[in-house]
Formats: sequence, structure tokens, C-alpha cells
Amino acid sequence: MRTRLALPVALIAAVSVTATACQSSSGTGSAHSGAGKAPSAAPSAADYNPTPYDRVRDGGTYTTVGTFDDQGNPFNVNSTLTASRIWSWYNADAITYSPTGEVQYNPDYFSDVKVSVEGGNQKVVLTVNPKAVFNDGTPIDWTAIKATWQANNGSDKAFAASSTDGYAQITSVTKGADAKQAVLTFKGVNPAWSALFTTFLHPKAATVAHFNNAYVKKAHPEWGAGPYTVGKWDAHSGDITFVRNPKWWGKKGKLDKRVYVNLETTAAVNAFKNGQLDYVSAVDAESLKQIKGLKGTEIRSGGSPFEYSLYFNTRSSVLADKAVRKAIEESVDRAQIAKIQFQGLDYSEPLPGSAILYSFQKGYQDNVAAVLKYAPEEAKKALDAAGWKPGGDGIRVKNGQKLALDYPLLGDDPLGKATAGAIAAMLKSVGVRLDVRKAEEADFSRILSDRKFDLFLSGNRSMDPFGARYLCDFYCSDRDSNLTGAGTPALDEQIRAVSRIGDLTEQTRKANEVEREALQEYAFLPLFSGPSTYGVKKGLANVGATIFYNPLPETVGWEK
Repeated sequence: MRTRLALPVALIAAVSVTATACQSSSGTGSAHSGAGKAPSAAPSAADYNPTPYDRVRDGGTYTTVGTFDDQGNPFNVNSTLTASRIWSWYNADAITYSPTGEVQYNPDYFSDVKVSVEGGNQKVVLTVNPKAVFNDGTPIDWTAIKATWQANNGSDKAFAASSTDGYAQITSVTKGADAKQAVLTFKGVNPAWSALFTTFLHPKAATVAHFNNAYVKKAHPEWGAGPYTVGKWDAHSGDITFVRNPKWWGKKGKLDKRVYVNLETTAAVNAFKNGQLDYVSAVDAESLKQIKGLKGTEIRSGGSPFEYSLYFNTRSSVLADKAVRKAIEESVDRAQIAKIQFQGLDYSEPLPGSAILYSFQKGYQDNVAAVLKYAPEEAKKALDAAGWKPGGDGIRVKNGQKLALDYPLLGDDPLGKATAGAIAAMLKSVGVRLDVRKAEEADFSRILSDRKFDLFLSGNRSMDPFGARYLCDFYCSDRDSNLTGAGTPALDEQIRAVSRIGDLTEQTRKANEVEREALQEYAFLPLFSGPSTYGVKKGLANVGATIFYNPLPETVGWEK
């Protein structure tokens, strides 16, 4: 699944900007820092101290930054990456992926998985572990799979589902040999089906009221399952402690406690330096400098399944005109933004050219370069032609309205401020004013769901390797997860046709073709990815830069 730090479980949006990318001024170059030729693909190495379960000691506490977001149900459209991570510590982690994207079934949930194709239609038989049970005593069985499907398949629009793709392709979920077996029948073939059931809902959580509202600022450990459960949640501070779950039937969790504390970026770095955190993200050269070389710690850095992009609100009166949006995109020098992001980092990557695939993935194409180049002089001419004439202060005016854009800036991250300042300077040079507005990180979900922005910089993290599956989340005009509101019904149909292609290679090829068309709405501009770099206390096992891998909670802990 792709998780957006504010959208799909499939797509989870990131709150703050982390390390980044650089492109040549031609609009087709590379993102890099330091000397040397940039590579043709971003790094895909993992660095997380992989440690076998029996080499992790019993006991200890693991403390990082994190909190319950407004919406804690990862299937909900307003969920974020943070919410998804919190969820996985007290709910089922039934299917995971290796760092390179191979499917891994967790036998504590699914004791057997069979996939077949009959008459052109795919059938998946999931056999649930006989011991599997929710914390309230309800057996985990075929009804949980059915409830998850029904809440997310789009048949009932009252469910605020983040993504119906894939679920809508399932025609039935029925009881198999017994209640512990679910039989899923698809219309056609879905090569990415595993991403639909990496986790699942308790049937009680799958009513409209509970799906939309039960997890708002609340945890429901009674509907959860797994090696850990909620020990303490401070609704005031946002701090959370997970403890071992006495009702767990599988491998015992190695940690005594898993603690999340609610801190902003700068405070988190200081807390790590003071020994209060065991792990922290190094979002820029300054934070990396502060944590590098600290006694008893190490730096873990690898490839990044994150991508940060600029979103244009097409419902804004100023940005409703596609010609204006294109001119603004042509005015953004991604090379310069990358230099800011990568300053002081020994890192190179090509400029990201797609929302759905990374340059280290098979089938990736640079779709942005195919439809856009950095061309501020062309942008000026286009704005002139659209009726926006320079005013006395250099800012363009049309019908008495200034060409001014609202840009909410979350939190106190210096890198975010520098990036906003750079974009403002680029746009000012073509006669566009960017009004950078300070906003709290806690306002993130609300800004997105209420579309309270003209331009907004946000990120996505891919939780699975099936990029083509998320084409609609980014570009369908009728999808809430499409933050821009851009698109057309005709384009929607092309996108949905991609999801019906059963061969993964052909699906990816067609997805690239359709994405090039979608990018010509000029409402979405990928900017950078950057490395995943973390400060970690030595001896911490199975934590760090994992690409597509999410280590099972019971395997996280301290080396013996």
C-alpha cells in the first residue's frame, strides 16, 4: 500500500519536508549534492540492522516521535502516515513486503494463501490462523475480510474510504471450508491484491459511523490484535505507550514497552541528543550534523520510498485556469530546491518523474520531463496571454485581483522555511506573489480535507511496490485523495482501465502513458525524494531505512 501522510493506507501523506532532490535547469536533470555525476536511479539500499528474532533480547523500551492523528483509521481518506504506523502497533500486520517488494504472509494471521485464475477471474483463498482472535474475544475469520472489503469497495459512498481501487474489483467475499477461511473472487486479475489486506478491520469497526468517526482522536484496542496493545494514551499530550498484549497467540513481542512522544522536528533532534529518544529522522544537513558522532549512536541511511510534491488547488479562483498552473510549474526551478534540500548531504538521485513509481523500480519512466520543462520566460508570456499583467509592484493583476497564492507552512522546520522562501522568490520573478502562512503540524489533516491552500508541499510514502495501483488516488477527478481536484471524467475512465489490466508489466507500461496525460492538468509537481536517514542508538534491531519493508512489531528490540 502507499501511505500518504494524510491520505490512503495506500497513500499516506507526510507532514514535514525531509531530505530532497535536485534537477538541472533544463527540467530533465538529476538531483544531487556534492561532486560527481548523478546516478541514473535513486539508491535502493536498505540499512536497518536486520536481526533474527532469537538474537533480539527480551525486555527494554523503544521510544520515538509519534502521536495519534485526528483520524486513526488507516483505511479512512483523512488518515496519515503517522496514524498508519501507530495502527500497526496494536492491530494486525497480516501481509508485509521485503525491502525490495516481495510479498510476505504472516502465518500468525494467514496460515495459508492460495491464488488461482479461473475463467479469466482471480480467486484468492485466505485461511486464517485457528488461534487468531481480536482482543474483545471475537474470532478473526472470514467476516473480518468481508467487512474490510465492504467498507472500502465504494458501494456505499457514506464510507470515507481512502482508496476503493482493488476492493471494487472484488465481486464477492464468502465463507470457505469453515469460518476461518475467506474466499475472494475478483472480476479479472489483480496482481496487487495483497496490498488490500495487509491489515483488516474488526467487523464492529466497519459500520459507517465507526469507520468515519470511532478512531478520531481515539484508540480502540478492544478491536485490535497483535503482540502489543495500548497501555497508556495521554489525550492531552498525545503521548502513547504500547505494552505486551496478554491475549496474543503468536511470537511474543521482545520489548516491554513501545513509546511514542509527541514532539516537533527540532525538539525531536534535541531529545535524541539528550538520550530521551532511541531513533530520530535526520531531515536535513543541520539535523544530521547535530546527531552524527553522538556516543552510543549510529547513522542508518538508505533508499527512500518517500516523494514530496507541490499540490495545486484547482478549486482556487486563481488556479482554476490550467494555463496559469502550467506557467507556475514552469517557474519552479526544482534544481534550486534540490540544492537547498541536499546541502551538506552526500547524496545523489535523479529528479523524480512520477507519482507512482520510483527511479529504482522496474518500469519507472520520467513522465514529468516528458510534459514539462523549467521555462520562466515562457511562463511570463503565458501569464501575459492569460490576461495577468504586471502591476506597479511587479505582481500581476487581472480584473483588479492580484496573482497571489496561499501557501501553508507546517511546523518549525528550517528546511521547510528555506524551501518556501525559494519557491516564493522563483514565483516573484514571474510576477506571482506567494503568501507563506505559518500553520501548526496538527492542522495538517484539516488543511488537506478542507482544501485550505492554493499551493501545498506534502509527501507520500509507498508501503508496497505496486505503484500503478495508486494512479487514481493521485489523478481521478472524483477521488477525495486527489488533493488538487484536477482531472476529467474521460481521464478517470482511462485511469480505471489501467487497474483492470492483469499483467503487472503491461499495467505499469499503460500507467506511465496515462500519467503523462494526467500530468498535463498541471496541478501536481513531484519535487524530490531524498535519502531515508536516521539517528539510531546502537544495538537497536530491525529499525532504520527499510524501503518497502515494515518489520513486524514483535521483531523490533535490542540486540542480545
